[in-house]
Formats: sequence, structure tokens, C-alpha cells
Amino acid sequence: MHNDLEKVLVTREKIEAKTIELAAQISKDYKGKNLLLVGVLKGGFVFLSDLMRKIDNQCEVDFIMVSSYGNSTKTSGVVKIIKDIDTDISGKNILLVEDLIDTGLTLKHLLELLKTRNPKSIEICAILDKPSRRLVNLEVAYSGIEIPDEYVVGYGLDYQNKYRHLPDVCTLKPEIYKKRL
Repeated sequence: MHNDLEKVLVTREKIEAKTIELAAQISKDYKGKNLLLVGVLKGGFVFLSDLMRKIDNQCEVDFIMVSSYGNSTKTSGVVKIIKDIDTDISGKNILLVEDLIDTGLTLKHLLELLKTRNPKSIEICAILDKPSRRLVNLEVAYSGIEIPDEYVVGYGLDYQNKYRHLPDVCTLKPEIYKKRL
């Protein structure tokens, strides 16, 4: 399986250092406040798990699952809610936790949806960011590591539900994903 990988783009050490930095800022910003981390499944669960263990404050966790890619490597632009959160978020401080911000379309849709439920505040935290791909204006309070416009897997990111287990963020050889297009 590792023959499918082109290179390591972001090491596990760099991911851990950035996660510690983000958690410290979140802990400071939400000190004495109730915080609900909403993980965006499936990819965001690995980062959310690492992040929440490094946040000093008490926090709750919930998950939302969306689909905008299907089996493609490009977003369809249509966001489908597969699993909604179970928590009533009215009056709560929400932190959407995502693995990667790409076009921003999915997160913009999620923000608009969750804002209709009257949270006290809602912010975004992502471990990876591809600003060169952004199609919408999106404010990211806790932005992680900026990466180039390459197809990446590992640390929760997948291609056809494979490679999530890799501890580093790696580029996938184009012939792996292009043969399926």
C-alpha cells in the first residue's frame, strides 16, 4: 500500500506540534466557557481526538457527517448531511473541527446550517488548509498547516476510504486516483 504514496508532505511531528499550538490557543480563548467540539466525519476524527486531549478546558464532543465528494477527488459542490449532530447547540460555543479546508464550500454550508440553531458562537479549526483552492470567503479562527494543491491522504484523510490510518500526511501518486476518474 505504501507503494501508492509519492512523498510525505507533513510529518507526524509537525502535525503534533501544530495541534499543541492550536490547543493552547483554544484553551486560552475558551477558558471558563463551555465548549462543544463538533468533528466533521470521517476525516476529522483523528485530528479531533488528538486536539481534545490537548485542550486544558472541559469540553463536549459531537459529530456531523457530510458528503460533497462521493467517490470523486473533486467536490460536487452539493453538501449532503449523512449524520447530524445529536446535541442542542442553542447558546453554546461551537468549534467545528475539520481535517482539511479545501474549497470551503462544505464548511460554509455547515456554518450556515449550524447558525440557524442559535449557538452562542461558532468557529472553525482545521489542521490542514489549502487556501489556493478556496472558492468562498471563510474565516478560520484556528488555522493549521498550509499545504499546496496536491491530493493528500493520511492522518484521517482518505482516498476511497483508504489511507486514513497513516500517521503522516502524504501525497498519493496521481496514477492511483486518476485511474478511477
